[in-house]
Amino acid sequence: MDFYNAYAQGFARVAACTVPVRLADPAANAAAVLEQARLCHDDGVAVAVFPELCLSGYSIEDLHLQDTLLAEVDAAVASIVEASRELLPVLVVGAPLAHGNRLLNCAVVVHRGEVLGVAPKSYLPNYREFFDKRHFAPGDDRRGSTVTVAGREAPLGPDLLFDVTDVPGLVLHVEVCEDMWVPVPPSAEAALAGATVLANLSGSPITVARADDRHLLARSASHRCNAAYVYAAGGPGESSTDLSWDGQTMVYEAGDLLGESERFPDGPRRTVVDVDLDRVRQDRLRQGSFDDNRRTHAARTDDFRTVRLRLDPPTGDLGLRRKVDRYPFVPDDPARLAQDCYEAYSIQVFGLEQRMSTMSSDTWQPKAVIGVSGGLDSTHALIVAARAMDRLGRPRSDVLAYTMPGFATTSETKDYATRLCASLGVTFAEIDIRPAAEQMLTDLGHPYSAGEHVYDVTFENVQAGLRYDYLFRLANHHGGLVVGTGDLSELALGWCTYGVGDQMSHYNVNAGVPKTLVQHLIRWVADSGQFPEDTTAVLREILALEITPELVPTVGDAVPQRTEDSVGPYALQDFTLFHVLRRGYRPRKVAFLAWHAWRDRTEGEWPPGLPEDKRGEFDLPTIHRWLEVFVRRFFASQFKRSALPNGPKVSPGGTMSPRGDWRMPSDASAAAWLRELGRDVPGA
Repeated sequence: MDFYNAYAQGFARVAACTVPVRLADPAANAAAVLEQARLCHDDGVAVAVFPELCLSGYSIEDLHLQDTLLAEVDAAVASIVEASRELLPVLVVGAPLAHGNRLLNCAVVVHRGEVLGVAPKSYLPNYREFFDKRHFAPGDDRRGSTVTVAGREAPLGPDLLFDVTDVPGLVLHVEVCEDMWVPVPPSAEAALAGATVLANLSGSPITVARADDRHLLARSASHRCNAAYVYAAGGPGESSTDLSWDGQTMVYEAGDLLGESERFPDGPRRTVVDVDLDRVRQDRLRQGSFDDNRRTHAARTDDFRTVRLRLDPPTGDLGLRRKVDRYPFVPDDPARLAQDCYEAYSIQVFGLEQRMSTMSSDTWQPKAVIGVSGGLDSTHALIVAARAMDRLGRPRSDVLAYTMPGFATTSETKDYATRLCASLGVTFAEIDIRPAAEQMLTDLGHPYSAGEHVYDVTFENVQAGLRYDYLFRLANHHGGLVVGTGDLSELALGWCTYGVGDQMSHYNVNAGVPKTLVQHLIRWVADSGQFPEDTTAVLREILALEITPELVPTVGDAVPQRTEDSVGPYALQDFTLFHVLRRGYRPRKVAFLAWHAWRDRTEGEWPPGLPEDKRGEFDLPTIHRWLEVFVRRFFASQFKRSALPNGPKVSPGGTMSPRGDWRMPSDASAAAWLRELGRDVPGA
């Protein structure tokens, strides 16, 4: 398995290209196209898309109908076909072509010395500044047709799919400019028929805000069609008699912008990116309504014709031409992160508010009972509970917060919990669980009760279980519900005590929040003025804490217990969680993406507010090690997730709820995943 090769990992490299045109000079324009095509070849590009009518120029008006021009276009196509014998990319080039008694505005698809097919523009604009129907016929009625171009007969129609057989999942469809502006574009039908990469050759003169409209349409098409959308517009050289041109190129994938070029360039530009064919395929598998829509339109989609070809993609390390987020649950863009935090926090608050409101009656209103440790998760759950009480119009004293020091509780975290509760005005109390824990360990005959320093899982779970035993009984005693604090990452890794422990609660507000997002939520709450300054000051101090369960005492100069020493760095494990839960990726692809995201801390973007000392990097052996831990723990811990309490879904990345995003048997085997990890991922 060629681990470092993007094509072997389910990607295909595409390019959206714009070139300066010389009006009515097809030979010069063909040379410009081939210059960029050769650069795309050097870059390992599979599909290169050029603008509408780029061999003639879009803006030549009645010159399109001149025999001299059309003969030159045919010769230009022939020159591109011949040159393509030595080139890797499938070239998609705009040209006017005669068919029967009419002229069609076409995209010619060329590869390795062949014209694979011709896609005509289906819908012609004839309003405002556009006069396409003066020169061209609509191509929507040419399904099933053929055309002669460059001395070759080729299939013609908007019903053509180009299936690259040795790049699994790469199925190309082509439409032209206005086709994407109509309510039901040809690309939508093509996607239902199986196209995964949708190309649009555009002339599209620029006016104020039209670039935003193009982004909207391309993003929407890629999102609705679960596809990549490759867009290339005409630029320099087009006539400025009455219009101007900006040469915009961009590529979207499932609603995400992968890349775009500068507008109003002073020469040729290429947007070269790697589209994720696995993502497209997985999204379609998961969204059953996508194929249901195909059934509705089967009379059209079943008639699509498929042209098959081999690409022989390059091998070896080609790099990866796309951004890979280190923190897929945490946006790098400050505005997007702030919006996500607002929504996540509001989802949690509203969920708890709704649950408490539903349980209330004229004679009884439940209290919110919560254990607070001074750590990140319980801190966030506490401020969610406080805000829910505010929205319900109830006093914060109806939040009953308990700190329950055990054998390893530090004065620092206990102080944070105490100060935070005081600043919030919740009801606060301390219950020392050590006497009860010592009694239980004695009853169990545990070595600790005989004075031995044995800090095993029983020692830890006695403390964790007692804390929640107290919380449930306190809820009985005071008429309340236990608010859970465990997060999504802990549920995925099984880092929670089953039954009477932090796996259980009456309602878990953090169940949908991954560990890597929690600190940003707390920071957003502090920064956005949700609480007074004395509260926000404590929140900022808590943000600097090391993640620890504080269950094992620190002896002498030993390093205090660190959660990440056991389950792995949450940065890596949340990365894996997202790509497994949301994308369904296999271990080798997760490792490949993690290697690109994490191998060099100096490259790429980081979420705002993340301290410099938290910006780490991981080599492939480290990624391999913790990915194996993830797989083993994820499968082994399903029984805990199958019995989860209620809690709101927060992230589109998914949840672990057996009633929501995730269902699997508790006795499923991890063997297949572990075999692939050992076989296909270097660095063991």
